[in-house]
Amino acid sequence: MTKKQKKETFYGWLFVSPQLIGLIAFVIFPLLFSFYLMFAQWNFIDAPVFVGLDNFKFIFRDTVFKKSILNTFIYLITIVPLTVLTSLSLAILTNRKMKFLKFYRAAFFLPMVTSTVAIAMVWFFIYEPNGGIINSLLFSLGMNDPPGWLIDTKFARIAIVIVIVWLKMGYYYIIFDAGLKDIPKELYEAAEIDGASPLQRIFKITIPLLSSVAFFIVVMLFIDIFNIFNEVYIMTGGGPDYSTYTLSMYIHFQAFSEFDMGRASVASWVLFALVGTVTAIQFFVKRRMKVE
Repeated sequence: MTKKQKKETFYGWLFVSPQLIGLIAFVIFPLLFSFYLMFAQWNFIDAPVFVGLDNFKFIFRDTVFKKSILNTFIYLITIVPLTVLTSLSLAILTNRKMKFLKFYRAAFFLPMVTSTVAIAMVWFFIYEPNGGIINSLLFSLGMNDPPGWLIDTKFARIAIVIVIVWLKMGYYYIIFDAGLKDIPKELYEAAEIDGASPLQRIFKITIPLLSSVAFFIVVMLFIDIFNIFNEVYIMTGGGPDYSTYTLSMYIHFQAFSEFDMGRASVASWVLFALVGTVTAIQFFVKRRMKVE
């Protein structure tokens, strides 16, 4: 290398060094350390103690851990389709000239830029068994025994699902709306001339041409749902009877309540494996669909 090339190389490494230092300090080192902690016991104070497979034995025998995985998958199979359907429906309904369109878009997107804690607290009071808006309305309609939304195992998950769908649909509505803008209007005009109904135009034109957008949204939603924490932690704390407990809450409990980073690391790697597996399956299915 010439002197000039060495100088350019030096300055190149100098400019990327902050990013490299951050990557090593906040990604690579924690990842490797958490892998080691799966086989150790550490309470943040004492030195880690190697315990072999004891953490795995505890985690996979723990009924709370099993409930957290079950609840997480229940959220996946309910929130993902409901959010996609709701956000796509809103995008289709507003994909035309109409009054107050900017207001509607801002109103749909507003929950995404509002504090999650504030939203969860508002919904907590909405679901309040005595004096909450929903139960007060049900009382006025003649229901003498309205459900205890956040204190009844039959309704707690439903209440959480409603809040999260409402919270996330605005962001994905914007993405669907942007995707609809890229569909040529000539296709709809040609289909209308051929006698296609509005429903046929949606299923034959809109949905097929939005498949890539929908795939991106589904992948992002799966990752979001695997990491649900704030809403559940504030509204129910994982109860009643762990009926709303998530895998992220379990990791938080083991790490910062039990101060057992070994068990928390095992649960974290299980979460990582689940996210990676589900994402890989989605890409495989997408690739097969393209081939066919």
